[in-house]
Amino acid sequence: MLQRPNAFGGKTVLVAGGAGFLGSHLCDALLGLGHHVVCVDSFLTGSFENIAPLQNHPRFSVVRHDICEPLAAMIAPLHQIYNLACPASPPRYQADPIHTMLTSVAGTTNLLKLAVQHQAAFLLASTSEIYGDPEQHPQDESYWGHVNCTGPRACYDEGKRAAEALCFDSLRAGSVDARVVRIFNTYGPRMQPDDGRIVSNLIVQALRGEPLTIFGSGQQTRSFCYVSDLVDGLIRLMNVEPNPGLPINLGNPGEFTIAELAEMVLARVPTRSKIVHRPLPTDDPKRRRPDISRAKELLAWEPKVVLAEGLEHTVAWFSQKIPPAMAVPRRAHRPMAELEHGATRPGDELPHE
Repeated sequence: MLQRPNAFGGKTVLVAGGAGFLGSHLCDALLGLGHHVVCVDSFLTGSFENIAPLQNHPRFSVVRHDICEPLAAMIAPLHQIYNLACPASPPRYQADPIHTMLTSVAGTTNLLKLAVQHQAAFLLASTSEIYGDPEQHPQDESYWGHVNCTGPRACYDEGKRAAEALCFDSLRAGSVDARVVRIFNTYGPRMQPDDGRIVSNLIVQALRGEPLTIFGSGQQTRSFCYVSDLVDGLIRLMNVEPNPGLPINLGNPGEFTIAELAEMVLARVPTRSKIVHRPLPTDDPKRRRPDISRAKELLAWEPKVVLAEGLEHTVAWFSQKIPPAMAVPRRAHRPMAELEHGATRPGDELPHE
C-alpha cells in the first residue's frame, strides 16, 4: 500500500481544472494553507481571469494542457492531485459530448497514472448527476441512481460513473490513495455568466433586465452549496485519515424550488424582469437533495453559508461584471426564514432543477 506524505508542511498539489469556477477557489485555499500549487487547465471552459491574481504568486504555476492527453513527467514530486477537469453545466458538457466523456475517462486514467508515478493522493470531483432523476430522496451514497445511459446528459453522468470506477479499482489494487466526492449544485463568485447553471442564469438575466427563464413548472428542487463550503469539504476529504474508501456527498441539504430561487434573485437585483416558463429539458431531475450524514461523520463537515447570504455575495460579484440594466426599486422580499435553515414548507411535495 501507498505511504502518505507527511501531513504537515507545504505539499506540491496539482489541481486539474484549476482555472475553472471551483478549481480557482481551491487553488486560492491551497495557497493559503502554504502549499505549492500546479494549475493544469485546457482553458476550454476555464478562465485566465479566475487565476489572474495568482500569476505572480511564488508558489503557483500554470500548465496549459488537456488531460485527455498524457501528461509529461513532472520533475518536482507531487503529493496530491485534485481532478476537477470537466465541464459541469449541461450546455457546456453537451457542446462536445465525446470530449466530455473522454475528459472523465481518459483524463482520469492519465491523472491516476501520474498519481502512481508520484505516489500522490488523488481526489476525483464526481457529481450528484450520477444519481440521475432520483427515485430516492434525499440521496445518500448507497443509492445507485436512476439514469438514462444513452440520453443527452449521459456523456457527463456516465463519464463520471466510469471515473469513479477507475478510482475505486485503483484503490482496491493498492496503487493509488484515491478519494471520490459527489458534488451537489455549487454556486458563488467566478461562475461564468453564460455557463447555463441556474443560479448564474437567473442572476445574469435579472441584471440585464431580461426575462428570468424557468424550465418546467419551477417546482423541481435543488440544493445550493456556497463555494467556500464546498472547497472546505474537498480539502477535508483529501486529508482525512484513514481513507474512507467510499464516495462522499458534499452539498447543502437545504432544498429550494427553482421558483423560490427566482424570487430570491428578484428580491436582490434592481430589475423589471419577469419570470417566463420554458419546456423542461430531457432527463432533467425533478428533485435533488444530498444526504450528508457520511460527510458529517467522517469529515466533521457541514455547510455554514445559507442561500440568502451566498446569493448576496454572488449577486454583488456579478453586479461588478454586469451592471444592472436599469435602476428600479427592489422587490419586496417575502419571508423565507424557514427555508434559510434548509426546511421545505409543511405539505410541500416538490421536485427539482
